[in-house]
Amino acid sequence: MRFLIIIPAHNEEGNLSFTLDSLQQQSFKDFKTVVVNDGSTDGTDKVIRQYTENDSRFETVNLQKSAHQPGSKVVSAFKNGLKTQNIDEFDIICKFDADIILPANYLETLQYAFKNNPEYGLVGGLLYVEKDGIWVYEGNSNKHHVRGPMKAYRKECFVQIGGLRETLGWDNIDSILLENLGWKEIVLPELQVKLIKVKGADYTIRPADYYGRYFYFLGLNRFLAYIASSKEAARSRSVSFFFKIIKAYEACKTAKLELKISKDEQKVINDKRWTMLKKKWLKM
Repeated sequence: MRFLIIIPAHNEEGNLSFTLDSLQQQSFKDFKTVVVNDGSTDGTDKVIRQYTENDSRFETVNLQKSAHQPGSKVVSAFKNGLKTQNIDEFDIICKFDADIILPANYLETLQYAFKNNPEYGLVGGLLYVEKDGIWVYEGNSNKHHVRGPMKAYRKECFVQIGGLRETLGWDNIDSILLENLGWKEIVLPELQVKLIKVKGADYTIRPADYYGRYFYFLGLNRFLAYIASSKEAARSRSVSFFFKIIKAYEACKTAKLELKISKDEQKVINDKRWTMLKKKWLKM
């Protein structure tokens, strides 16, 4: 199997070399990497050249400077890298971040999992962050969800779900859509991926606005959005947080901001969330 790896990079001068080094050190060698320099203003381009000039498996795409926002910009950069390649030449399509360190057997283990399990559509490891000199599980998501920094899709699955959506919530939309099509999302816990930079460090959006916009662009109806907002407010132990999230959600609805999912896909997502709600909270 052959891997196509797309890595969006915005001002990752201090992190990118760790990611690319970990790719060069992979036991599985049949891959191509496209690093998308998304308007970096630091020395990211110099780091990229160290690899593209010495290893034919590495290529680059340079984009104009753009504002960095959660979700949409990183997927836009990914798509700009993807369109430079003929995906028919590859079996696995990967979207990796520019600030992760992969274990040396990462691609080899993914290749084995995909090859021996034709129902696997999305596979990845678990994210670990450094705390007090020790790498510990990040814990920001359940251990059955492949996080955005290390997505690896079977090409057929990737095509069937329509690729990645340029929107907040893209890395949950993909999971729901592929499962609805009969594919499986699989986390291999033995694959520990080190995350160098804390996610969200580049974002300027306030937490309440983030959640409100996230629930809207995920396509949640008002009932499910309010339930999700109450859950986040409970975590924060703040009633006011609930109303701030709702305000952001309703502002998006009033403005009728464009969704990157179809009506049918929106129904699939809401049905899935409702099923999860009944199972977890209503014990149905």
